[in-house]
Amino acid sequence: MLHGRDVELTVVDALVSGLPAGHSGALVIRGEPGIGKTALLQHAAAAAAAGGFPVLRSAGVEAERHLPYAALHLLLGSLLDRVDILPGPQRAALQAVFGQGVVEPDGRFLVGLAVLTLLGEATEEPLLCLVDDAHLLDDASAATLLFVARRLRAEGVGLVFAVREDPVHPFPAAGLPAIQLGGLDGASAAAVLLERRDSLTAAARGKVLAAAAGNPLALRELDPDTESTPLTERLRETFLGQVRSLPEPAARLLLIVAAEGGGDLGVVLAAARTLGLAATDLEPAERAGLLRVTGVEVMFRHPLVATAVYQGATLAQRIVAHRALAAVLVEPRDVDRRAWQLARAATGADEHIAAELERSAARAVRRNGLEAAAAAYRQAARLSPDLADRARRLTLAGEAAVESAHLDEARMVAEQAAVLTREPLLQARAARVRATVEFKQGRPRAAHALLTAGARHVADTHVHLELRMQLTAVNAAWSADDLGLLAVTASRLDGLQLAPDDRMTPIRTFLIWMTSLALERTGTEWPPLGRVVTEARESSLGCPHDLSLIGFGGLIAGHERETRDVAAAVAAESRLHGRVGWLTAMLSLGAAAQVLLGEHRESRVVAQEALQLALDTGQTRWIGYVRGILAYLAAVAGDETACRALAADALDSPVKVVKPLGGSWADWALTILELGAGRPGAAVGRLDLTAAGPARLDPPLLHGIPDAIEAWVRLGRGPQAAATLARLEVWASHIEQPSVDALVRRCQALLASDATAEHHYRAALDLHELAPRPFEHARTALLYGEWLRRRRRKADARPPLSRALGAFEDLGARFWVRRAAAELGATQSRPSSGSAAGTGLTPQELQVGRLAAEGLSDRDIAAQLFLSPRTVGYHLNKAYHKLGVRSRAELAGLALGGPTTG
Repeated sequence: MLHGRDVELTVVDALVSGLPAGHSGALVIRGEPGIGKTALLQHAAAAAAAGGFPVLRSAGVEAERHLPYAALHLLLGSLLDRVDILPGPQRAALQAVFGQGVVEPDGRFLVGLAVLTLLGEATEEPLLCLVDDAHLLDDASAATLLFVARRLRAEGVGLVFAVREDPVHPFPAAGLPAIQLGGLDGASAAAVLLERRDSLTAAARGKVLAAAAGNPLALRELDPDTESTPLTERLRETFLGQVRSLPEPAARLLLIVAAEGGGDLGVVLAAARTLGLAATDLEPAERAGLLRVTGVEVMFRHPLVATAVYQGATLAQRIVAHRALAAVLVEPRDVDRRAWQLARAATGADEHIAAELERSAARAVRRNGLEAAAAAYRQAARLSPDLADRARRLTLAGEAAVESAHLDEARMVAEQAAVLTREPLLQARAARVRATVEFKQGRPRAAHALLTAGARHVADTHVHLELRMQLTAVNAAWSADDLGLLAVTASRLDGLQLAPDDRMTPIRTFLIWMTSLALERTGTEWPPLGRVVTEARESSLGCPHDLSLIGFGGLIAGHERETRDVAAAVAAESRLHGRVGWLTAMLSLGAAAQVLLGEHRESRVVAQEALQLALDTGQTRWIGYVRGILAYLAAVAGDETACRALAADALDSPVKVVKPLGGSWADWALTILELGAGRPGAAVGRLDLTAAGPARLDPPLLHGIPDAIEAWVRLGRGPQAAATLARLEVWASHIEQPSVDALVRRCQALLASDATAEHHYRAALDLHELAPRPFEHARTALLYGEWLRRRRRKADARPPLSRALGAFEDLGARFWVRRAAAELGATQSRPSSGSAAGTGLTPQELQVGRLAAEGLSDRDIAAQLFLSPRTVGYHLNKAYHKLGVRSRAELAGLALGGPTTG
């Protein structure tokens, strides 16, 4: 019986009882050691057993934190014979992390999708997964299971983590439902104590109750006469006292169990035999309740027992235990465990062990276990007798750490490497690691300085590395909004020599084009930007960061359609190979392009998927960016509450440099919101149109210029509008795109005299026909119709106003519909009845419905959208109900919009 946990038991029971009905859920149980986390897991397991469905278990183990996917392998052990049910790429990814192949870059998320599919499809029964000591999971397993937890929908799968609050090993589970266990209330604590230790005197019970502070483990174990020290320390001392009361062979064997860490009874006993110990030596510890042996496992009663055993041993005793374990770990599958046992037994520099660890790190990289790789490289560096080897391994550790977002660790080891070596290539690589950390932590100027200095080390010797560093330097200068820094990088790019047929030449050309555009340099010899962007994209397919920057350039240049198509193509490829990092970036870029093209409905679907993926996988770079896009779409739709909430979130993004990544989108969204609502005074202050640096070319800022001009005109402030128009005209002259030229002519019409305004409006409408952008086209038609009506040309005003109204209705632009309808009503013509109100499908239902209408199976749709097949079926059934159809054939006959991006 669990005393004092009624609320917590209700939460756990609700999760477990919902599984047979197809509901899924995740739960994180947090608390200090001994507070009852494992007891709640055991209660959940008992509830599942009573319901007749299986339970999968795993646990984090300190000794295996550097073995990628160790905990995942333990959890999935009984399901691994069912991997044939997985789609090919998922099956290959899961097999690879368990040593049967190489994981592709960004393949961790494909592993997560494989686990999600396997848990949902391997059995027809509900399934409960319990993970104890999750703060000690290896990072690869933790990331995979958190991905799964955040994407559970309708599979009938529950995933419960128990986590000790540990600042050294945090478990980042933001957004998941959580229980924070505190101490038991006085009555419950007294009941536990009486139930477990009724032989204590009243005075002793009083001491224990006061010292335990409601901690159930302390209530059961604490010595009433223990000195007043922190509770965890007192418990450890209690357990250590129990260990020291054992016979000496039993205590030695307990140390081997603690040093092995994974509970592998066969390995423990093999090591014990090398030291003259036997299995029977475990019996006193079993009788004392310090550990239990079940089948092939040997486990301590509580992790604090293991800590007490290990910390209570002398250094010499620990070394003997680790060497004995290393000596018996001879199977190929144990090569990484052997390397770490040898490392823990080392007392000084040892190249043999360092080399073993380096090989272990390389294997971890191939399995995408970057955190484990960083740890192995770092330990190898510590054991390296040669300074050159130490610097090289520290650099490798820094590169792995920065890729796995362990930024402080990456900076530390890269700085150490830079001090130890004068080898130019290592100096450049270490500088690149440090610069990446500075950039990701919001210090772009420091990043630019490191990149500029570091690139000099490889100038003319490793030109591809130099170019990549200059590419990042461009990004840093842009983020810092500093033309001076950009000019430094532009000068170096001018001097960087590549052969015309070098695969990196298009990227250099693109960077020169972009820096020149920001610096307002001219160059008639440059090829057309459209071709430059296409060739650069084809040269950078191995790097989503490059693709994002190149796509950003395409948006600046007015090549939204090409950018959308490139993003869709790369997104489709990313879905096929499970590259969720790439997919999120390309969906975000594609959503931005679709907004600028006026494809608002499609953009909303794509942006919602991008946001969910970014949230599920912790890609903070894109969270604020996509929220800014969604804020703009909400502004167009006239949803003021959603717009302001999304804009606030985008402006509060953790990725901040000069401005949060989605900040310009948020500002543009608020401008459109205020303008559409008829509040031009509030609209003019939203966009920062005074910026002189590269940030002035941020696409939403550029596209917001016409809105600022319209607001100034409505306020009767012509000079400010004219000054702003000059900026728009400069941009238009650089990129020569009819879509932007149309905006220029519209703004010129707003400022023109009656004699020339109509000419500008008509020219703008003609240009819109060449480059369709429905929202902007409708706004130009609205402004023209308003201008005609004010000049009492009502018959002439009706066609453009009718066209504007129809377009706004199709777009669902509520404020703009109201404005166009009012203008049309003023011409004494009956307003259009508009288009259909829409299907009422959620973005997820619409996306699933479109793919189903294209003939894809639930399994195929699941693979594309990174969902489980059961979740796809859930959304499809809801779409059928809302649409009044019963089959894919009927669905195919409906107009659900364009194909899903990617």
